[in-house]
Amino acid sequence: MAYRDDERAAVRPIKRLVEDDFLSRPGVVGVDLGEKVVGGRATGEQAIVVYVRRKGPAAQFTIPPDVLGVPTDVVQDVFSPHHTVASSEGVNGAERHGTLVGGIGIGPSRAIRFVPPDVAVVDDYVVAGTLGALVVPRRRRGLMALTAFHVACVDDAWAVGDPMVHPSRVDGGHPLRDRVGALARAALSSRVDAAAIMLTRPRVRPEVVGLGPVLGPGTAVVGQRVRKRGRTTAVTVGVVASTDAAISLDFGAGLGVRTLRDQIRIETPRFADHGDSGAVLLDDANLAVGLYCGGSPDRGFANPVGPVLDQLDVDLLIPGARGTPTPGRGA
Repeated sequence: MAYRDDERAAVRPIKRLVEDDFLSRPGVVGVDLGEKVVGGRATGEQAIVVYVRRKGPAAQFTIPPDVLGVPTDVVQDVFSPHHTVASSEGVNGAERHGTLVGGIGIGPSRAIRFVPPDVAVVDDYVVAGTLGALVVPRRRRGLMALTAFHVACVDDAWAVGDPMVHPSRVDGGHPLRDRVGALARAALSSRVDAAAIMLTRPRVRPEVVGLGPVLGPGTAVVGQRVRKRGRTTAVTVGVVASTDAAISLDFGAGLGVRTLRDQIRIETPRFADHGDSGAVLLDDANLAVGLYCGGSPDRGFANPVGPVLDQLDVDLLIPGARGTPTPGRGA
């Protein structure tokens, strides 16, 4: 990235000043900080980036060319939560792990009634996402798995104790035989879209498939390389473009459109896709910096991991930490 942290710091208060106003305008789905692009070429100038469903004269007219001297940049895109939904229980030979680790598929045992426009046909659907990492509750014993709220809870009919399965039912998991735990904690707030599943399967390993052990929490930094392992796109590598994104995601009937603020933006095409929600973002030191929640084919977004852990009142399970399972005793 061509811009510096001090430039972002100078523009950030102005972006926050207009953020709610811009997000309330028809067709606007996100507001962020980024480098202004003209004719497909980066200018090196810091701008307020406004994401709209359809770019054109109408959208450009509603967004001023600058705010207090800071230029705006209108970008066309549409963002969605990245769980995946299927009307049947689908895939023979889907990935199945006897030991629970980060980066594998997971989903609710229950089926959920979806209606248009969320789906084409009214039916009972099953849902899948990604188990991101293993966590432990603060101030009590237990072992949990971290994923996204919209993966584990899905709609407004969720309840603590809802059974979870691996493989997910989308991937052929059985609603009874493949149960691995139950929903224990959930948070859908202005910064967090997350849930914690209390595990009942004893075999676990505190690592992410293909990426190694999770060594603790970290903080995302602009320009930083991050990696994730998701149910759908497996291991991908991206670059943090911002930690200031505010995006609107439609979580469907019962939950509606919610705005997530101070999100991590990964400006890397095909970084993730439907079914990858709940994956953790790891930096090169294998510190977890974010929890993936959604995006588009061109860019993805993740919650900063600090608020996720705090709002769920959990800590990451780190190899060698007290209570970590060892080989032959649940690993």
